[in-house]
Amino acid sequence: MSDRRLRVAALLTAVLGVGVAGYLTYVHYAGLQPFCAGGSHGCERVQSSSYASLGGIPVAVLGLACYLAIAAALVAPGEGARLAAAALAVSGFGFSAYLTYLELFVIDVICQWCVVSAVLLTVLAALAVWRLLLPLTDDVSR
Repeated sequence: MSDRRLRVAALLTAVLGVGVAGYLTYVHYAGLQPFCAGGSHGCERVQSSSYASLGGIPVAVLGLACYLAIAAALVAPGEGARLAAAALAVSGFGFSAYLTYLELFVIDVICQWCVVSAVLLTVLAALAVWRLLLPLTDDVSR
């Protein structure tokens, strides 16, 4: 797969992540309960848990910042930007894995939005690392 295709796929994935994290950020600041399919209250319990913020910053805001930073790195040219996108995506994936652990074994409930975000970060990490491993070209159509 070409660098261009990987970058477009990763950028689309990041945009989806911005949508998910943006929705959860909105829900947090609007004081609403997140929509959960099937009437589950897992999202509400996760969002209201003590793990829903880090240093006073809502995890949804951190996720939104992460997705936006990855998207910015994906549109920037050069090897440094490719490295930044991969580093951010892998870091986001790791933090998401930690949050998933908390959901499963500490909070004892699953948030559907968090699962979607975890899947998106997994895909983003794979695409960004794959892209990083490709040789850098001077393709002006990038």
